[in-house]
Amino acid sequence: MKKTSSASSSKSRKRSPRVFSKEKAAQLYSALAEDRPDPRTELDFVNPYTLVVAVALSAQATDVGVNKATAKLFKIADTPEKMLALGEEGVAEHIKTIGLWRNKAKNVIALSRMIIEEFDGQVPETRDELTRLPGVGRKTANVVMNEAFGHPTIAVDTHIFRVSNRTGLAPGKTPDEVEAGLERATPEEFKKGAHHWLILHGRYVCKARKPECWHCVISDLCKFKPKTPDPAKVSSLGPKGG
Repeated sequence: MKKTSSASSSKSRKRSPRVFSKEKAAQLYSALAEDRPDPRTELDFVNPYTLVVAVALSAQATDVGVNKATAKLFKIADTPEKMLALGEEGVAEHIKTIGLWRNKAKNVIALSRMIIEEFDGQVPETRDELTRLPGVGRKTANVVMNEAFGHPTIAVDTHIFRVSNRTGLAPGKTPDEVEAGLERATPEEFKKGAHHWLILHGRYVCKARKPECWHCVISDLCKFKPKTPDPAKVSSLGPKGG
């Protein structure tokens, strides 16, 4: 994985235009929090190590698909030592249903070895250390920091990128720009859950092809226009002129 300097990284994370005030952002998060009081990742894991593996496997794959593959894998290999003993071919046999499984199997073994050799078998807690692990980028590191260690990080995936731009909460042309915008726009009391609220909202309501605006709890705050009408009401009206 190619490393970038902190200077170039910060340069790439340009400031996105602020559309939401902190007060308006607080209203948005309050509505999402009321709708989903206990947000959490939908990836199955049993400890920080299996979370790292699960998130690394989830790149270009669905959480459902990853959970099916790891259900048996984590029963026999829930520590880096056990995973290393399983070997690359053993890991591969369990994850063949996941996209890019060959490369991911290599990364799982490599990151397991690094955790043992450089971190005494414990998953590191900082972003700089996490992103040293093979197959672990900034997004994966942010998920692990948030879910496993309780840090108020926001991992920008396709769902969060879409919701942030559609709503106007944190518009940006790149995930880094959106992340920077979310860090500024999100009130402190909502930062721990922001990642989960936004990703779940994007996954189940603010969908890519057709956002379900008719039952969106933040539709009155969202900048997206025109809002998608309720198909049940549209069909009940019948054809025009009928």
